[in-house]
Amino acid sequence: MVKARVGIVMGSDSDLPVMKGAADILKQFGIGYEVVISSAHRAPDKTAQYAKSAEERGLEVIIAGAGMAAHLPGVIAAFTTLPVIGVPLQSEALAGTDALYAIVQMPPGIPVATMAVNGAKNAGIFAAQILATKDPKIRAKLKAYKQQLADEVNAKADRLERLGVDGYLSNK
Repeated sequence: MVKARVGIVMGSDSDLPVMKGAADILKQFGIGYEVVISSAHRAPDKTAQYAKSAEERGLEVIIAGAGMAAHLPGVIAAFTTLPVIGVPLQSEALAGTDALYAIVQMPPGIPVATMAVNGAKNAGIFAAQILATKDPKIRAKLKAYKQQLADEVNAKADRLERLGVDGYLSNK
């Protein structure tokens, strides 16, 4: 078992399908993580304790996903000096813009890096990038990952050039 360096926190198990994207990326890069359900509103003491104890438990970055009022990332950031990455989660009422605004509008002194709505995968990549500043193994894996992304785009561009628009779309 790899020691957890990143905490992934969400307010409800209904957030798990989206937040799994962060876990999948961290696993791909060989970064240990833990996944926790803790609501800023329904379990505020648990949430505060989680954030306060995160550093002493070995965490280096926290990813917090929240929808609607989306207070979880900010509450966690208020109780720790670790970097906190907020993932606004899509809701039915406002399609996640409510959560996006809540997370991105943190007051001075309590920053939260904010991803796109349902951007848990990017949160995992960003956490890896933070850790890579002092971990050359993660940095090398990130460079390989970015090269893979470039190779995929180049292959698609070559295919489009070879087949043309109609041929590309008919063979997709």
